[in-house]
Amino acid sequence: MKLDLKLYRGYVNDGELVVFGHLFESWAPDKFSIEKRGIKHAHAILHKFRIKPLKNFKVRLKFKDLDVTTKTQEDGYFRFTIPYNAALEPGWHDYEISCKMYEVGMIEKGELLKPYPGKLGIISDIDDTFLISHSNTFFKKLYVMLSKNINKRKVYDDVVKHYSRLSQAGQDSKEATNSFFFVSSSEWNLYDFIDEFANLHGLPKAVIKLKKIKTGLRDFVSSGRGNHDHKFIKIKDIISFYPHLKYVLMGDDSQHDPYLYERICKVFPMNIKAVYIRQTTSKQNKKVQRVLANIETMNVSTCYFRDSEKAIHHSEREKII
Repeated sequence: MKLDLKLYRGYVNDGELVVFGHLFESWAPDKFSIEKRGIKHAHAILHKFRIKPLKNFKVRLKFKDLDVTTKTQEDGYFRFTIPYNAALEPGWHDYEISCKMYEVGMIEKGELLKPYPGKLGIISDIDDTFLISHSNTFFKKLYVMLSKNINKRKVYDDVVKHYSRLSQAGQDSKEATNSFFFVSSSEWNLYDFIDEFANLHGLPKAVIKLKKIKTGLRDFVSSGRGNHDHKFIKIKDIISFYPHLKYVLMGDDSQHDPYLYERICKVFPMNIKAVYIRQTTSKQNKKVQRVLANIETMNVSTCYFRDSEKAIHHSEREKII
């Protein structure tokens, strides 16, 4: 049996370190690749939802002086939540995960983030916030996902410019040091797709937090749908982990982002600097307008925009960038 060990970007503060990933039987040779087109691309995407998680297997973390072992959960997921108070420079750092089954063993390297103190944290949705996904039209979304590889998918105009300026906001140099977190209702199955798409378009490197992994083709049809409470929990965990940061929340009006961000503003009344909601239809949603008006009464600046140029002007006017 071949193993697939999938690592995601972790994070650390002055007292705790978090690293996580999945272990499952290898899906090679059907791994997602930017070179695949047509039927081959569709097959690779569908194959991502036919994985076989490996539960209760030992995985080992090495980071600096840390050497810790845990076991995978029912869905192959593992998470190390470790006390850690050693001195560590802000920025990205490498860690290592290894596992072994019978005579088969493997080692993978991942990255974890320690944010720069006193900087912004940007928490962004993915679908229809920066990646054009047609979430409002169920079958069109599935068609686009299956028919177009990442080099054929598009970001909204000027969204990369906006995110790049947010990554440098409040700094004297042009080095990107503000921390990005992408939180989505897409499943962990699509992590490679999302990460490579972000890299291809020059979006800032981010910690990516997705929904529980799916293990069947039937689950593919419901990809990105269903309950969105997991996003609230993940965003709440990020802000609680880094309470010294001020946050900008980026989302869209195709699903539940405005209502979710309203809840976040109520829970963290001192942490949210601004909320941005992208308009995905020809007219603004009146319910969304009312929600954003309520957020404004909590001393949080909001922007309901169709084009990222408007969002950039708002960020300039509010002295965020």
